[in-house]
Amino acid sequence: MKTHVRQTDLRTVVMDKVLPRVEKPVRYAGGELGAVHKNWDEHPVRFVFAFPDVYEVGMSHLGLQILYHSVNREEGMLMERTFAPWLDMENLMRTEQIPLYALESFRPVRDFDLLGFTLQYEMSYTNILNMLDLAGLNQRREDRTGDDPLVIGGGPCAFNPEPLADFFDLFVIGDAEEVLPRLLGAYREWKASGGGDRERFLVSVCGWDGIYVPGFVDVSWAEDGRIREVRANRPEMVLPVRKALVKDLETAPFPQKPIVPYMDVIHDRVMLEVLRGCTHSCRFCQAGTVYRPVRERSGELLLEQARTLVAATGHEDISLTSLSTADHTQLSELVSRLLDEYREQMVSISLPSLRIDSFSVGVAREISSVRKTGLTFAPEAGSQRMRDVINKGVTEEDLFRVVEEAFGAGWHRIKLYFMIGLPFENEEDLAAIIRLGERVLDLGRKVARERGSRQKVSVTVSASGFVPKPFTPFQWWGQDELETLQRKQRSMKEAVRARNLVFNYHDARLSHLESVFARGDRRLAGVLRRAWELGCRFDSWDEQFRFDLWQQALNEEGLSSARLAGRTFEKEEILPWDHIDAGVRKSYLWQEYEKAAQGALTPDCREAGCTACGICPDWGVRMELKGKRYE
Repeated sequence: MKTHVRQTDLRTVVMDKVLPRVEKPVRYAGGELGAVHKNWDEHPVRFVFAFPDVYEVGMSHLGLQILYHSVNREEGMLMERTFAPWLDMENLMRTEQIPLYALESFRPVRDFDLLGFTLQYEMSYTNILNMLDLAGLNQRREDRTGDDPLVIGGGPCAFNPEPLADFFDLFVIGDAEEVLPRLLGAYREWKASGGGDRERFLVSVCGWDGIYVPGFVDVSWAEDGRIREVRANRPEMVLPVRKALVKDLETAPFPQKPIVPYMDVIHDRVMLEVLRGCTHSCRFCQAGTVYRPVRERSGELLLEQARTLVAATGHEDISLTSLSTADHTQLSELVSRLLDEYREQMVSISLPSLRIDSFSVGVAREISSVRKTGLTFAPEAGSQRMRDVINKGVTEEDLFRVVEEAFGAGWHRIKLYFMIGLPFENEEDLAAIIRLGERVLDLGRKVARERGSRQKVSVTVSASGFVPKPFTPFQWWGQDELETLQRKQRSMKEAVRARNLVFNYHDARLSHLESVFARGDRRLAGVLRRAWELGCRFDSWDEQFRFDLWQQALNEEGLSSARLAGRTFEKEEILPWDHIDAGVRKSYLWQEYEKAAQGALTPDCREAGCTACGICPDWGVRMELKGKRYE
């Protein structure tokens, strides 16, 4: 995109001419409390963090705040932010020839040294291409020049970077808060030495843990479409690329003065990351694999962080975040002390991630003393057989126990999350989901009658299509055909008869395409670019999703989404992400796949001892156990 607005005029033009004409101008104005404004000329390395969705989604992302603090606390480097403009803003930017800019300085993104995208979900990929175009940058790596920013990616989807490999100069794999400042420091040294050929810089960092340079890796395919070979074309590019790992959360950087938006955002609260990682070994869960091992922050540190953040932000809710917050070894004491400290200020405590088997109604009752909301649990499957297949490790008795206690403690709205299309699933497993929802509803009504409560009890059952993900035991499994997923959704909807039992489901077409890109390889680059050319934007937003355009793009590239999403990989086959090392051994994942077929359980290693996944000995870490440490 060619631009003609001079740098000195950009802020004025945006503020005076553009923002009065868009729906939510605060998204594009900057100037928030906590935003860092560093002197451009005094900081030779300039990094802009790009979130490929709207401002209110991106500003709810804790990782952004962590990296913003990690970089901006360093001398000689700065980090600013940019977000995907909504359609009204994009149209005006193109009409008025305004480039994508950073919120802090209003400088065009193309003026920065590095442009970093977070890859949180696959259906944001067209927004990445759109943002590159709005910035006036060529989308393909090979078409950019040494005057353009280096384009880097990170986040959970970077564990399979291959569908985006043609568009990025490098990827940061794993925990970024330590490796990113180090990477920027290396760039500063390269720049101070005269810069020049950027390949020299990439060569200097490509051997680090967490750094993957896709241009230094060649992929070839056999005639049947399988990957024949993945090999480095530079001796410095070490394969497989080991993920970056923050070994000690206690000393890891964490924002003391986070940015406070001037508008409502998705998570408008203090977010305390109480622990990272999970060892419950749910076989569908990618995060539970790639974020191992479990690392906790101490209760004392979390209390100190809460005091600092409440004072700095004025937020009225403290969210204790993690993959499984109830697993924190000091949770009960932590919640009690937080409530004692903030009850008079009416600051509430929330636990967004609750497991049925570790849920404490006592803790929930405590946090509801300030503000009571609905409770959400994720049985994931309706039958015990399927819960054993996915290694969920909970029983119906567990579920009924906690919901009965919750109803008895005054809750009257319960949400239950499930997946459909799981490996080894049958029709009886689907029927069991609705029956389970009905039984929870009946239990809630019974408890309400016994309590003499006149509040209406309701249960919401939500079901999403299963998407096989890399670095899980189900990475080899092909997704259900789209028509099969849709038929299952319709049959379950028709099976609901009880009043106040609500059944919701996600668009199966979205899950279908997510599966294509989750397990895809470099051959998808053309599909992604063509979909963007056809007008695909904000594909995770229901009102913007255009499945017909995606099918057109796939057809034009000679590919079938049905074959890609439904493909089953063979045991010995080279997977598109095999040259990335997430820490858990591939042999362990296959072992778990075989156990799934048998319905055999694997216990939580924090309670039952090592299950030989490989992360602790291979990475030299010490797993935080419940009551002791595993050496």
